[in-house]
Amino acid sequence: MALSTSDRIVVVGGTSGIGLAVAQAAAAAGPQVIIGSRSEQSVQQALGDLPEGARGLQVDVTSPGSLAAFFTEIGPFDHLVYTAGDALVRGVIADYDPLQAQKFFDIRLFRALDTVRSALPTLNPSGSVTLTSGAAAFRGGAGKLLGTTVSAAVNAAAVSLAVELAPIRVNVVAPGVVRTPLWAGMPEEAREGLFTMAGGGTLLGRVADAEDVARAYVSLMDQDYVTGNVAVLDGGSILK
Repeated sequence: MALSTSDRIVVVGGTSGIGLAVAQAAAAAGPQVIIGSRSEQSVQQALGDLPEGARGLQVDVTSPGSLAAFFTEIGPFDHLVYTAGDALVRGVIADYDPLQAQKFFDIRLFRALDTVRSALPTLNPSGSVTLTSGAAAFRGGAGKLLGTTVSAAVNAAAVSLAVELAPIRVNVVAPGVVRTPLWAGMPEEAREGLFTMAGGGTLLGRVADAEDVARAYVSLMDQDYVTGNVAVLDGGSILK
């Protein structure tokens, strides 16, 4: 059934960037939204950008105990969205660092799976899980080794989960370059140069805003006959 005002949506990583945009778009559609992040300060700040009725809780996805307490506090809910992820790591194979790679995969893949596991006791059997990968899964390149590999792994995991957890629906959103705070660590000139270059590599001539991508998450929650799918939001970059 379509999203309704009685639905409850949990967005882990919902305090900034794509996650906050998903929370805002989902709340605008009517359901109650609960956001989670490891920073209590970020949670409180994000709640100021969400409508009355939204909730926010601190959760550390690297701690099974924190995840268990988070979902126990929330209680029964209908849809889980996972957008948590640390800063992107670029590098060629000659500079490959196993420890750096492990840390990069940890939040984006391993903890995503642990979050799904922890959510199952209270997730509505007719609900959904939406994970986050990246369009890089479909088009590699020098320096994209870790991003390509972890994105492909998330996509593959979702296919297995869709079978295992049915009738719970499991899907993935795979964005290309998105204008979010994820890039805030770059100097402004370099960041804008990246957006210009990446936008020129799309069929639509621009990089995405977080709101563009957020609509895909809401659509996958609302459409109750889609599972095991990957929604690519890249402006057509993989076609060029």
